[in-house]
Amino acid sequence: MLLLAILIVPLVAGAICALTHSTRALEWLNVLALAAVAVLGGFIIVGVLERGSIQALNGFLYADALSALVIGTTAFVSLVCSVYAVGFFRVEREIGRITTTQKRRYYVLTPFFVFAMLMVTLANNLGVMWVAIEGTTLASVLLIAFYNDKTSLEAAWKYIMIGSVGITLALFGTVLTYFAAAGVLGSESTTGLNWSVLLTKADQFNQHAMRLAFVMAALGYGTKAGLAPMHTWKPDAYSEAPLPASALLAASVLNCAVYGILRFYVLTVKCAGPAFPGKLLLFFGAASMVVAVPFVLVQRNFRRLLAYSSIEHAGIMVTAVGFGGRLGLLGAMLHMMFHATTKPLLFFCMGDVQQYFRTPYLRKVRGAIRCMPISATLLVMVTMAVTGVPPFSLFQSEFTILTGGFSTAHILLSMLFIGCVVAIFAGFLQHIVQMVFGTPRTTSPTITRNRWKLGASCGLAVVILAIGLHLPQTLFDLAQRAADVVGGTR
Repeated sequence: MLLLAILIVPLVAGAICALTHSTRALEWLNVLALAAVAVLGGFIIVGVLERGSIQALNGFLYADALSALVIGTTAFVSLVCSVYAVGFFRVEREIGRITTTQKRRYYVLTPFFVFAMLMVTLANNLGVMWVAIEGTTLASVLLIAFYNDKTSLEAAWKYIMIGSVGITLALFGTVLTYFAAAGVLGSESTTGLNWSVLLTKADQFNQHAMRLAFVMAALGYGTKAGLAPMHTWKPDAYSEAPLPASALLAASVLNCAVYGILRFYVLTVKCAGPAFPGKLLLFFGAASMVVAVPFVLVQRNFRRLLAYSSIEHAGIMVTAVGFGGRLGLLGAMLHMMFHATTKPLLFFCMGDVQQYFRTPYLRKVRGAIRCMPISATLLVMVTMAVTGVPPFSLFQSEFTILTGGFSTAHILLSMLFIGCVVAIFAGFLQHIVQMVFGTPRTTSPTITRNRWKLGASCGLAVVILAIGLHLPQTLFDLAQRAADVVGGTR
């Protein structure tokens, strides 16, 4: 019942929000519903660690360790974003940037968006997973167009067009997977797209069809993840969507898209071996990291800077899977977990800066430490965390991935990995130092300090510091078991 309950809560919350007109009630409905989702996600993680996997509705819903990891990160990010959103939209309304109708629209759409992301990870059937990922596109495109101005509508149009091409390729990959498996499923053909069924017989699939299916799935879901060269929608979408929605796109949707790639990766490895899918993921991963570097170095818009950071981290995740081996796969799972936990705080701090200085441009922001000392201090901290500086958790995952790369003899790619990480750290540090220190160039109108924003940011900062200093054994076990699922040993 846990799997069904975690889907019902946001679905019911969205329906109630659609009938509610009080903005205060909408705020509390979102926070309480997503808090319930977070609690249920914790119970699912515990259940998966105890039993290995959980099923519901005769196998229609299914969760293993990989599913539980993505469910946990999605639930956590959704909760902290819902808390931050209360303060963020109150300030947006205070400065006259949004109307009450727009605010209500956000609170109606968000629970349905969360429902679609959870459905991605719980759907046993690969076809239903595809439908759920399409559902995340439909919900998020309305959030990208939230401000209803020329640039946001253009970003939403670009997102839906590129995303539609990608999701069509993923559909071809799903159909080809069924074709590759059709000859060996026999009486189980009615459940022929169920992950739990496909996994048991993947070694008998048609290898040529399965390789082509993986290419299509990697291109399709890679578009959703923002892997290069399918990444071009990301900078526009991240710079136009409201900050809480951008954080959900950067942390939760990214993990859901990588999750889709990993499901097809496991089947392809069992069918045709790790060489072909590994090389393809290494190509996409290396391309994403390389593409991100120059744009980070010369970036002028800090919202777009966050987009290129996410492109880099998506590349790191798939590069780690391409490296393979126990360390590479463990590093990938840890990176999914740590990136999802850390990246929202970077968005929150940038949101505070944008609301105070009324601009998204780096050159117009100076002396943030004097105007907003708490947010500026947190911005410096989370910049160090996101760029992989020790002792923060992303340093641990990147070191694990790098060790995995050297241990599997991917020497040149490992050196490229180091070069990209160092260059992006230097670029981020240059931009953030200029924003935080110095003398403010203009005097901005006073904005009332909001406890919701401050509470979400400070609470998340405590979590980031805590897991950097000590990762709970439960979370490490979850990452290890998720890596075993991807490696085919579970």
